[in-house]
Amino acid sequence: MKFTVQDSENNRIDKYVTEVTEMTRSTVQRMIENGKILVNDKEIKVSYKVQVGDVIDITPEEIQDTHLTPEDIPLDIVYEDKDILVVNKQKGLVVHPGNGNPNGTLVNAVLNHCKGELSGIGGEARPRDCS
Repeated sequence: MKFTVQDSENNRIDKYVTEVTEMTRSTVQRMIENGKILVNDKEIKVSYKVQVGDVIDITPEEIQDTHLTPEDIPLDIVYEDKDILVVNKQKGLVVHPGNGNPNGTLVNAVLNHCKGELSGIGGEARPRDCS
């Protein structure tokens, strides 16, 4: 996606792109840091202030498979329908896999419960909702 800044209130690039797209500010900041958002064909810092006439070029992020494994971990389900799953998370249960916790997480349990019915978000194939 490429567009030219038509008007500017001296906004930071991350705020400006968030206002003119549907991306979150944290996503925009990450994309700037990864060189996926250029201004006038140059990499910029998150603190860059946009100017009228700037050409902003956004390269979409590729969805990355996180290789998550469903695990049969008991869930305390408070409510569930075709769109929403509300879970009373037990104390000590890590939510997302990460360094030191590659499995045994709430995400692994939800993946097992929803049986492949989850969608991706934020440039990563990570669970967001049961559908």
